[in-house]
Amino acid sequence: MDHGSPLMVIVDAANVVGSVPDGWWRDRRGAAERLRDRLAADGVPGRPGAVEIVLVVEGAARGVGSVPGVRVEPAPGSGDDHMVELVARAGDRAVLVVTADRELRRRVTELGAQVAGPRTVRPA
Repeated sequence: MDHGSPLMVIVDAANVVGSVPDGWWRDRRGAAERLRDRLAADGVPGRPGAVEIVLVVEGAARGVGSVPGVRVEPAPGSGDDHMVELVARAGDRAVLVVTADRELRRRVTELGAQVAGPRTVRPA
């Protein structure tokens, strides 16, 4: 494992936003922007030290831009496939994927990533 690089935290925006029925479906882009801004302000609770936060967006949220502290990655197709690709490209770097999607969790753990649920970055 690469201990020289900060932990990469890949956040499944659609899954995290969709985990709380707060009307996000009326403004998917706005919901993703609010998540991005909360991540930029609060980081990842319980993860002291440097982390690199990558927010993967898809669909209507593809226009969300990066801000200091959060790199936004628009998925060209499937968000799940893009997150798997990001994990694969990370090599032996420590990666945490935040999602509740069972199939995505299976795919990224096979590549060596850790997984955590949406509450990791979003209170219920």
